[in-house]
Amino acid sequence: MCAKAACRAISLCLIIGIAATHGYAAAKPMNVLFITIDDLRPELASYRTDGILTPHIDRLAAMGLQFNAAYCQYPVCNPSRSSFLTSMRPDELGIVSNKVPLRHKWPDVVTLPQLFRNNGYFTAGLGKMFHLGTDAEGKPTLFRDDASFDYFFKAMGQQPKIGLEGEGRRLGDGTVRWARWRAAEGGDKAQADGMIAAEAVRLLEENHDKPFFIGVGFHKPHDPFVAPKEYFDLYPLDEVQLAEDPNDRTELSKHALPDTYNFATFEDTDRREFKRAYHACTTFVDAQVGKVFDTMDRLKLWDNTVVVLLGDHGYHLGEHGWWNKVTVFDIGARVPFVMWVPESPGMGATTEVVVELLDLYPSLVDLCGLKPPHELSGKSLRPVVEDSSISWQKPAFTQVTRSTVGMGYSVRYGDWRLTQWGQNGTGGMELYNVIKDKEGYYNQANDPACAAILEQLYGFLQKGYPNINRSSQ
Repeated sequence: MCAKAACRAISLCLIIGIAATHGYAAAKPMNVLFITIDDLRPELASYRTDGILTPHIDRLAAMGLQFNAAYCQYPVCNPSRSSFLTSMRPDELGIVSNKVPLRHKWPDVVTLPQLFRNNGYFTAGLGKMFHLGTDAEGKPTLFRDDASFDYFFKAMGQQPKIGLEGEGRRLGDGTVRWARWRAAEGGDKAQADGMIAAEAVRLLEENHDKPFFIGVGFHKPHDPFVAPKEYFDLYPLDEVQLAEDPNDRTELSKHALPDTYNFATFEDTDRREFKRAYHACTTFVDAQVGKVFDTMDRLKLWDNTVVVLLGDHGYHLGEHGWWNKVTVFDIGARVPFVMWVPESPGMGATTEVVVELLDLYPSLVDLCGLKPPHELSGKSLRPVVEDSSISWQKPAFTQVTRSTVGMGYSVRYGDWRLTQWGQNGTGGMELYNVIKDKEGYYNQANDPACAAILEQLYGFLQKGYPNINRSSQ
């Protein structure tokens, strides 16, 4: 036996002993199936969205624990994923854009899948787990991180030509170049996510008898909105309901939305086609999730596999006239998040406790009996997983950058969300009751009746972001 294999064998023995004391694993360590879905907001039937068809994710939500108030730490792909795969906040990492690979800032940080790899698990990354990774030579790559995975599979750009054919068009006047859709030919297998699902099935079949951490990163409903045409057929265009901003809404903060895209060129037909395509892509990716779950059924893996499914940030579908991410409105920061933990008494429930995506790392460390490799900024969700009715009081922080004012700092606690724009509040404050006003139409920051609430949440911001009141350098 080589030295590396011997180390893995020793690690596995230790894991088995630790996991047995936790009461979760009997004869072998707990597997992890980690599913990320790009740009998916809680636009799912299990989150009470009417007219959306997501039976397979809904099935997981019914089996497991659905978190109704889960939040990303930055509403953009790379900083969000860098954060939850290290359990470090964007401010700690220094990563607040899609341009900086995690390893260029933190070459030696042990990511979540890497921790499992270091402890003897077979680890695989399929599709988009990381946004920017690095290969063995330290060169930036899309999605791949050689330190984290024994095996990596990238389907994007490898699809058969027929998957690029079909009816479709650019939306608006074409200046928002990514805003386009296609009802594609060739079925599921001609799309990257269909290929990823097939590869996930193959890996489960080949590795189900040994400990694994398999990360499955589906691309849709991220733009461009391409899915097989049969999924578009499920959503008649004339039945698509558009968001309507109320006439009595508070004046929009000048920092609330980025100034990057001109959605003013969208007509009602463009808006309906956008939302229809987003829903078609959501149902398409749900079908791919279903193929993975069918394999879990067939191989009887539910009894010894923790399953995590999440979106990486929120998304707007026309609210505030915005059709993208990059906001800290509650709908820009809130994500779908479901966990299945075998034998846990908290399964088959939903919870309203406020949690952060960076809680994932410490949760899986705790549930699988591993040792944290560095200080984790998140908190283990094991108490909630074991009792979904538990009292859990914890703020959730999200931040975003604006060229006009610097950083926007936001916190959700209880029923409220407070956002401060700029250090020292130079860009103003926004305060919303996210239970009564989830879209963020009525800013109550200047309402004297809300002064105590604002002060309480501002205290959380000061603790969560120590630099919030320092002068810009």
